[in-house]
Amino acid sequence: MNSALLTVAIIVLVILVAVIVVQRIKYKNLILQSEQSKRDLQEKEAILQKEAMIKAREALHAEREQLNEDERERRREFAVLENKLSKREDILETKIQEMTDKELELDRIKDQLIEKEDYLADIVQKQTIELERIAGMSAEDAKKMLLEQIKNDLAQEKLQLIRENEAKIREEAQEKAKEILSTTMQRCMMEQVVESTVSVVSLPNDEMKGRIIGREGRNIRTLETLTGVDLIIDDTPEAVVLSAFDPVRREIAKIALEKLIQDGRIHPVRIEETVEKSREEVEKKIMKEGENAALDMGIMGLNKELIKNLGRLYYRTSYGQNVLKHSLEVGHIAGMLAAELGANVYVAKRAGLLHDIGKAVDQTQEGTHIQLGVELASRYGEKPEVIHAIEAHHDDVTANTIEAVLVKLADAISAGRPGARRDTLEIYIKRLQKIEEIVNSYEGIKQSFAVQAGREVRVIVQSEMFDDLASQKLARDIAKKIEDELDYPGQIKVTVVREFRTTEIAK
Repeated sequence: MNSALLTVAIIVLVILVAVIVVQRIKYKNLILQSEQSKRDLQEKEAILQKEAMIKAREALHAEREQLNEDERERRREFAVLENKLSKREDILETKIQEMTDKELELDRIKDQLIEKEDYLADIVQKQTIELERIAGMSAEDAKKMLLEQIKNDLAQEKLQLIRENEAKIREEAQEKAKEILSTTMQRCMMEQVVESTVSVVSLPNDEMKGRIIGREGRNIRTLETLTGVDLIIDDTPEAVVLSAFDPVRREIAKIALEKLIQDGRIHPVRIEETVEKSREEVEKKIMKEGENAALDMGIMGLNKELIKNLGRLYYRTSYGQNVLKHSLEVGHIAGMLAAELGANVYVAKRAGLLHDIGKAVDQTQEGTHIQLGVELASRYGEKPEVIHAIEAHHDDVTANTIEAVLVKLADAISAGRPGARRDTLEIYIKRLQKIEEIVNSYEGIKQSFAVQAGREVRVIVQSEMFDDLASQKLARDIAKKIEDELDYPGQIKVTVVREFRTTEIAK
């Protein structure tokens, strides 16, 4: 048993030794393989490092070549610049040399001039001393005496010139004022009686009334429908009255009716043809009147629409005054005043002609004639100074230019004088008296004056009864009372004057 176990143990031990030997051999083989792999890796790494070094050297060589090329290019550029700078330096040196030569020449001339100046000063001094010896007075005394003599002579001449010029200016001013007034009176003193809403057409006989009315009134209805005018056929012998607020429609109806009466053929078709022809005739008349007005005023470059609206004013009246003739008067008067005052004559005449242009459309559009006039002038390219004069001619805004003030004055001269409008002289005087009566009804009033054809009233009050606030309240109260109790065209300006004087006597 023991030997068997020993044999087994020996066998096992041999097997273990064999296994250990085998394992060692495998381990050695693995170590050898690992070392071989390591050597292979090192060889590959060395090869890669060599290749990288080669590539890096090639790249470095290429970069170095590029840098060398760039350096050579810069050197060439520097050489060119150096050559240019060298040439400029040569030119500058040449110019500096020329300037140096000129400075030397100028210094030499300056020295000569100084010598001559010293020489002349010496001569002047000697002559002055000699003249003082001969005259028996110093140069300063002689200068004072001469200035005093010149001053006296100039004072006398100044007084003489002032007297002569005062007399001349006074004479010329009187003549000029007479000329302006006479011209203005000739332009303004014209009889203007124009019906504002009706026109009368004469008939050859009363039988024509029936033909105008037509069967069952078809002719008169056609005429009224086409023209927008009311035909009044009453017991007035041999006359038909045309009534309409639009003067252009009334004129078209009048011309058409006169043509129908003259032709004798009165029926709806003929009426339609005649009204259309009359409308064309009136349109041509409107353009012609507008062009004539602009030509008469010497105004060029007006827009055609403005010319057309000017022509419409030929059929427009305001308080019996023809608006186109009134506009021409205002333009002429404003132009004359501008010429006398040295203002812009062209602007004054143009603004005067266009100041009431809004009245051409105020019967068909909303707004005052000033607002509509400003809108029309702006729309058709008028200058700002002309638009401002239109806007300011009734004090809707403050007049900021002399031309605007002159247009406002010319408008007052043309429209505010007695006889220019429908009011009779008696009504005109009564309105002025009524204005003064309203003002004088207040307590503390010294005097009152209705001026500018009733467009302004000036009130002089007792200064001890009114301060600044009370004066303002009085002006508002008077204006309110005038609005409530009077009917008048345009506006009335109320000016309250409060004067305070203190007098002492020196004994």
